[in-house]
Amino acid sequence: MRYVQLRAFHNVALHGGFSRAAEELHLTQPAVSDQVRKLEEEYDVLLFSRLKKRVTLTPQGERLLEITRRLFDSEAQALELLSESRALRAGTLRIVADSAHHLLHILARFRDRHPGVRITVTAGNTETVLAALHAYEADIGVLGDLPEGRDIEALPLGATPITAFVARTHPLASRARLRLADLPGLPLVLREEGSKTRRKLEEAAAADGIALTPAITAEGREAVREIVASGAGVGFVSLAEFGADARLVFIPIADAPALMMEEALVCLRERRAAKLVAAFFDIARAMPPA
Repeated sequence: MRYVQLRAFHNVALHGGFSRAAEELHLTQPAVSDQVRKLEEEYDVLLFSRLKKRVTLTPQGERLLEITRRLFDSEAQALELLSESRALRAGTLRIVADSAHHLLHILARFRDRHPGVRITVTAGNTETVLAALHAYEADIGVLGDLPEGRDIEALPLGATPITAFVARTHPLASRARLRLADLPGLPLVLREEGSKTRRKLEEAAAADGIALTPAITAEGREAVREIVASGAGVGFVSLAEFGADARLVFIPIADAPALMMEEALVCLRERRAAKLVAAFFDIARAMPPA
């Protein structure tokens, strides 16, 4: 087994095909295919299923990918350690957040101090944020609650109540408040399964013997916002994330004072000492909540 063979396998698995892996590695597609073929032949295993021009991992490939993720992340950490004198000048910090709102003031300060660092911010819910961290596809995450687990390092960013919101033209727009008991009779626009906002709302309602059935389920916070703005129903969001939108009005949920979103900055504990991660956490810790 050679390093180049594992690297070829890892990139094909990570990028979902031989062509994209070849682009990433700056090699030809036949060269990448040959390295993977030799790895499979040498150990008499099938790592990829190649049916109808689609490349998918076999169960053995899935298990090997778990190992190569750790292998190549360790390689990246070693490179970072050896070149940490330049990490804060020209590194890349990958962030996945359930809401970028809670990061804005931290990002601004970080950019002021480290203008050469490239930052990528992608959206996700609680499940996808944690999955990205554990797959080493992100360095830092932002979650709508303090996560459990010894492998996660968390820094609380503050807590805000969950509120309902509707279009300004909606019949409910003049309501001063809603109760949980009002919700089953309303057209609810909820986020996808895996959203912490949705889970907290459903748990609070269930504690009062109330079952919530969404009229519309939408992927992501912005999709919910646009659907609600069209007048199609009632959405829910952390008050800190409501923002300024003239099309919408928020309505407090009066009988659920414990319905709070505790935002937290998180990373894998094993990655906490990485130069860029540590610098971002240090800035976040020194700043007041947004």
